[in-house]
Amino acid sequence: MISFRRVGIILNVILLAFLAASAPWPVLADDGGTLLSQAKQAFGQLPATISSEGNPITPEKVALGKILFYETRISVDGTVSCARCHPMGLYAADGLRKSIGNNSKVNPRNAPTILNAASQMSAHWIGNRLSVEDQAKQALTGPPSFGMPSYEAAENKLKEIKGYPALFQKAFPGQKEPVTADNFAKALGAFERTLVTPSPFDGYLKGNKTGLSDSEKRGLQTFMQAGCAGCHAGPYLGGQMYQKFGIIEPYWKYTKSADIDEGRYTVTKNESDKYVFKVPILRNVGRTAPYFHDGSTDHLYDAVWIMGKVQLAKDLSKTQVEDILSFLRALTGSIPEKDLEIPILPPSE
Repeated sequence: MISFRRVGIILNVILLAFLAASAPWPVLADDGGTLLSQAKQAFGQLPATISSEGNPITPEKVALGKILFYETRISVDGTVSCARCHPMGLYAADGLRKSIGNNSKVNPRNAPTILNAASQMSAHWIGNRLSVEDQAKQALTGPPSFGMPSYEAAENKLKEIKGYPALFQKAFPGQKEPVTADNFAKALGAFERTLVTPSPFDGYLKGNKTGLSDSEKRGLQTFMQAGCAGCHAGPYLGGQMYQKFGIIEPYWKYTKSADIDEGRYTVTKNESDKYVFKVPILRNVGRTAPYFHDGSTDHLYDAVWIMGKVQLAKDLSKTQVEDILSFLRALTGSIPEKDLEIPILPPSE
């Protein structure tokens, strides 16, 4: 049975599409403040860090989390770290259709960027992880990820590496046995919660009307009038709801999808969740190809056109797509130099 929440989401998207189809799309010379006011309402302000009541951020946790982000020795074959699927130099996404885990195993879905990712309602495309902390912990024993046989095995690996017990003790003072899978997850989560990337769009939202070019403003206007903001709203432009991919037409009709993924249905077994995925955040989307849950679309131009077609029943023109692309590229933020620096890991002996 379809939930009232799902019905409300679908009706909202259909309404946005109807309004967009019937509204004029004027070319902007100067938004005069109206566009800025609408954008503030739709998107709001980006926070400096992404807080969590269950995992307070401390400098010691962040420092440990960054080191653990690059640690391969706690994977079953010694080759997998978080950075393998989320290299910072590629905006914390690996550029593959589907990431490669331990012993060359292929992950089931595309690895999205972890920049700004702690903001999302859940982790993974199908929402089978509650948070970045839950994702980090379960990755330790995930068959295509680190692949360790148990959390205890991963903990023992960490304890055997000289330097980690002291680092864990510093990050989690007062604990008798701080080297645990839970603390591994909290340290990584604290690090990821600092990975927030403000962009030129944020300067615009703060009132700098010249923060976006005319083409970027036209793209913002088109993005909202076409109905894209019905799902990609809030400070991160997404990540706060689940939605069927292919409301109007099947998504695989236009993508290079090799296999048909039933999405969140694999978690809930509810028929209404077939082909439903978490709406991805769009920050840094211009730097994180390929696109969609299966990495089936190589170019952002094609991804925008496909979304208009299968989600909003709109055949966006070349000009409209290019304007939206201009806006989406204005969502690319700078990664702080400190986050691009690779730490020296503790010695094995």
